Amino acid sequence: MLMNNKTVFSQFLLLGLPIPPEHQHLFYALFLAMYLTTVLGNLIIINLIILDSHLHTPMYLFLSNLSFSDLCFSSVTMPKLLQNMQSQDTSITYVGCLTQMYFLLVFGDLESFLLLVMAYDRYVAICFPLHYTSIMSLKLCVYLVLMSWVFNLLYSMLHTLLLARLSFCEDNVIRHFFCDIPALLKLSCSDIHINELMILVLELTMVIPFLLIVVSYVQIVSSILNISSSRIIQKIFSTCGSHLSVVSLFYGTIFGLYLCPSANNSTVKEIVMAMMCTVVTPMLNPFIYSLRNRDMKEALIRVLFKKKISL
Repeated sequence: MLMNNKTVFSQFLLLGLPIPPEHQHLFYALFLAMYLTTVLGNLIIINLIILDSHLHTPMYLFLSNLSFSDLCFSSVTMPKLLQNMQSQDTSITYVGCLTQMYFLLVFGDLESFLLLVMAYDRYVAICFPLHYTSIMSLKLCVYLVLMSWVFNLLYSMLHTLLLARLSFCEDNVIRHFFCDIPALLKLSCSDIHINELMILVLELTMVIPFLLIVVSYVQIVSSILNISSSRIIQKIFSTCGSHLSVVSLFYGTIFGLYLCPSANNSTVKEIVMAMMCTVVTPMLNPFIYSLRNRDMKEALIRVLFKKKISL
């Protein structure tokens, strides 16, 4: 449809994944299993933290929000991808595309901020153990979580509004399996300089938390060097190991996708990295935090034991 000599699309077409037709059903089953695992794993962690009073601490408050963010982050893209693979209908409405992009920004950036807050929590716990309770008060923890949510909700809305002002040319095929900002900007025939500037700001909102996390762990390592007890050092590494694994997994895929694009602008490479970011990472996070976390295992036993007694 034309409006004021500009092309206005009521829908876009998602190119999807480069999968041969004969393998569609196999990959559909695989992605469905991965998505269900993501939902189940993160819901278990959230419910354990809510039900078990021993987990009502700052670290697990942040972890519950991280699990919810992972669950939502994956849910923004996976149901639509599974629907497209099953029905062979790859269309998405213009409003639906902007909505999907908005929530991708919200939960993607939110995870970055939550990982930073969790790093700060570990920093205070290890470097200032005697003052941990007074510093990481309930009021501060709630404030940090709310600040992360509000900032990302408003900041993502700014990105979406700037994208909504653009017009699009003849091509409405998005060469991706979700509505990503760079993929949408390639289709625009408007001036996108402001949008490109905002992408640089978006990259900074990812890089700055990462650098602050690195600074936190530099301070943690400096404190560990002054500890002579091997048992305490082992406990510290056990506590920080899960967080470091999630940080490495999340930022590794994010940097590979947005900050270190391939030289030949390979669409396949971008799609693979995006799958790692939106599907694999949210699925693995519950396993990383539960398998090596004694508190989570004990909480699971307590919750199951209570249910068994009630029956």
